[in-house]
Amino acid sequence: MINNVRERQFEIHVGSYMGKLTYNTKDDMIAFFHTEVPEALQGRGLAKILAEYALNYAKDHQLKILPYCPYVSKYIKEHPEWQQYVKHF
Repeated sequence: MINNVRERQFEIHVGSYMGKLTYNTKDDMIAFFHTEVPEALQGRGLAKILAEYALNYAKDHQLKILPYCPYVSKYIKEHPEWQQYVKHF
């Protein structure tokens, strides 16, 4: 797992393929925008790995989460222990 700060995305590499979760930070917040896993890698749980890594990154860095990404939003709904880290407006 890589946090590619320059591209603002968390990356997971498998062979020549790459899955990613894009984000942006501002102040004490991190917004997750899009999780993408190549078709060749789908069904292996990589989106879950990316989401968990990103959420733990936010928690470890005391960042409030803005889950614009549908996958991350769904993950948080299914794992309510993450609700306390979500930024509510």
